[in-house]
Amino acid sequence: MIRVHEVWEALEAKIPSALQESYDNCGLQVGDSSAVATGVLCCVDVTEAVIQEAIERGANVIIAHHPLLFKGLKRIGTSSYIERCVRLALQHGISIYAAHTSADNAPEGLNYLLARDLGLKQVRVLEPSPNLLVELVTFVPRAHTEAVSAALWEAGAGRLGAYDSCSYRSQGEGTFRALDGAQPFVGQVGTLHREQEDRLSVVLPAYLQSRVEEALLRSHPYETPAYSFVGLQNQDRTTGSGIIGDLPEPLPLRTFLSEVESYFHTRQLRYSVTTKECVSRVALCGGAGAFLWRKARALGADIFITGEAKYNDYFDCEGAPVLVTVGHYESERIASQLFAQVISEKIANFAVYQSELDSNPITVL
Repeated sequence: MIRVHEVWEALEAKIPSALQESYDNCGLQVGDSSAVATGVLCCVDVTEAVIQEAIERGANVIIAHHPLLFKGLKRIGTSSYIERCVRLALQHGISIYAAHTSADNAPEGLNYLLARDLGLKQVRVLEPSPNLLVELVTFVPRAHTEAVSAALWEAGAGRLGAYDSCSYRSQGEGTFRALDGAQPFVGQVGTLHREQEDRLSVVLPAYLQSRVEEALLRSHPYETPAYSFVGLQNQDRTTGSGIIGDLPEPLPLRTFLSEVESYFHTRQLRYSVTTKECVSRVALCGGAGAFLWRKARALGADIFITGEAKYNDYFDCEGAPVLVTVGHYESERIASQLFAQVISEKIANFAVYQSELDSNPITVL
């Protein structure tokens, strides 16, 4: 029996809501997290039609890319689609969860899938997120270093890019004297004790600090272990906005634009005026990502693909890189595939659906 919270916790393991931008509202939007989950419907937007689709499929969990609730509601009536969606979801016991900029920023998230589908190689984050890493330093009696390290790694520490189980260890001698009331693991009360210890250091995402601290206290043999968490200025180069990578071989601009148009199933592809004839390095960001075009230029991108841009953005970039917009919805349609894939990998034998509805609010002739 799967609970609602287990569904979104499975998604959180891969797409932590802690990675969302400050303005966003990812996470549980509506519903009872302790209810039994009967199935999940993945979508881009929550609409009344999407909720009805979930009802018909017997799924009482909806995972959406765009949050239904961005601002607080003063009433839950019928005057807006948001109010009507909340009412309908509550009436039918449906929980709604959103993974928006968390899915954009996550390693192997939405932008990574777009880059993969477009055939980009040597992909990397376009604008890495700053101040997301902390370092844990602790001191462990040498015979227990491996067990403590394993517990910290299991909790999510020691992962750097495409590597895990990362740590640094140096040997030394620790001293302490247990006072009255203490129950020391080694040494005697009232006697200065010297112990051969390892200084163990691991790096972890800041949002995992509580989990890693619990793992440390659970696995460390000392009654009162010494440890510290220190914030790092390092950029987490696996996490952040946008993706940049290289095509296997240069392509004529018009050929690549045709491939982009076909892949995104768009009828509104637009691009800036340019003299560029071929493209090799491609940057992209789903949704409203035009703010990244300067970063794309600095990293040598020939072309930058996003969902939408302002009129002046096409002027300002001066065709370097070529600014391409394919439509906001079109650029993020892949979100439902991402969510379904993550949940199916984490929870076996559970009904996971991708919405078959086109919730794009923009109609093109």
